[in-house]
Amino acid sequence: MELLLSIRPLLAVLVSLMAAVLILCLRRRANLRDTVSVVAAVVKFLIVISLAPLVMAGGTHDLTLFEVLPGVAFSFRVDALGMVFATVSSLLWILAALYSIGYMRSQNEHAQTRFFAAFAVSLSAAVGGAFAANLFTLVIFYEVLSLVTYPLVYHKEDDASWSGSRRYMVYLLGASKSLLLAALALTYHLAGTLDFMPRGLFGGVDASGALLSVVYFCYLFGFAKAAIMPFHAWLPAAMVAPTPVSALLHAVAVVKMGVFCLLRVIFHVMGVDLMGSLGLGIATAYLVSFTIVMASIYALTRDDLKARLAYSTVSQLSYIILGAVLLTPMAAVGGVTHVAAHAFSKITLFFCAGSIYCASHRRNISDLAGIGRQLPWTMAAFFIGSLGMIGLPPTGGFISKWYLVLGSANAGEMVFLAVLLVSAVLNAAYFLPVTYTAFFERAKPQQDQSLVAMQEVREIPMVAVPLMVTAVLSVLLGLTPGFFVELSQLVMRGAGL
Repeated sequence: MELLLSIRPLLAVLVSLMAAVLILCLRRRANLRDTVSVVAAVVKFLIVISLAPLVMAGGTHDLTLFEVLPGVAFSFRVDALGMVFATVSSLLWILAALYSIGYMRSQNEHAQTRFFAAFAVSLSAAVGGAFAANLFTLVIFYEVLSLVTYPLVYHKEDDASWSGSRRYMVYLLGASKSLLLAALALTYHLAGTLDFMPRGLFGGVDASGALLSVVYFCYLFGFAKAAIMPFHAWLPAAMVAPTPVSALLHAVAVVKMGVFCLLRVIFHVMGVDLMGSLGLGIATAYLVSFTIVMASIYALTRDDLKARLAYSTVSQLSYIILGAVLLTPMAAVGGVTHVAAHAFSKITLFFCAGSIYCASHRRNISDLAGIGRQLPWTMAAFFIGSLGMIGLPPTGGFISKWYLVLGSANAGEMVFLAVLLVSAVLNAAYFLPVTYTAFFERAKPQQDQSLVAMQEVREIPMVAVPLMVTAVLSVLLGLTPGFFVELSQLVMRGAGL
């Protein structure tokens, strides 16, 4: 495997930080400030994608900045798994930046400079985590992401926002300060290093299976951004934030950082051999299967559109973890590919929810009768995003869930195959009625009275165009999944699957 010393991983992180500084300096020049957000997003994506050729060839980009303790350094390594997360987050930041400009301006939101600066730093933390070479660097960026997204969650500064943001921080920082720190300390004590290893850093460690299991479950629940039940309540509570923040939380950075960290632990800390010998894979599979089904049932009962999407995210994240812990090549490829498939579809759905709110100030699904005739592009994109969540062609969700189904069958685990099928039915049950209501039900007279100042319901171009692009990306991933599937297969080969 070729190893290349490169400063580009650091540059990919610094672009967003420098953009945040410029955004704060340009707070009185809104047009220039917003331009910086978009330009920085494009530059970041170009730097990230420039790292792909070497990674696709089986190599890595490496950079060590300084050492804290023997075996503990602040360092970067760009490998196949990191490229999946970094490519998705940097690409979607471009569209999220454009969407946020249209949304924030159309709603005359306050504190827009603070919003865009925090948004930029959050993407810096996400890419930093993606390129982390060890647990020390990864946890630093994980915690930075928690802190910098806090002002985004309380952005509206009303009672609901303060309450939701407090729960957000209690869950994320509470889990980190207890379970996660304990896991890090035990890992360093047992292994003498925090560096990620291709087949796990616990190979050859003289420790009991019970102790290693404790370490694993500390990681599993300590990385609470993965939203495994019962550590999921922060995610629906964070829906008090503006819709662009919800898209960031659910598709681009925050929850993806959670599942990404767990993928690192499964493949490069514990290792697939140890996961299998200790029975940790099958135990985790049952746990996340419960989350998949129960979160889908919760989503089915929610009339508030963003709340329904929030519980859908809780369910869909566990698909990624299920694919990894089944410990078969097919399932693992499906899990890693679902990082991208879920991101493209879920950001589309949240963009659509924001478009509906901008145009009509409607939040509840029961109030959307007939709105598809007024917002045809928005609701058409919502339908495409729904197909991705259900796992139907031609979207990327079909590809990732097809691999998950094959992997479950190859593992001989019919229980989890049944979970995937039941979840698909539940997904259809809570997503398709939204499209049906919007296009085929007639608006009730009282709904017309609910419009703010009786304004005409129409799509806002700066809001509608990004959601149409993300819907197209979801379809393109379904039609041409080669890039992400190939990266996923590289991850599997490196992990020994």
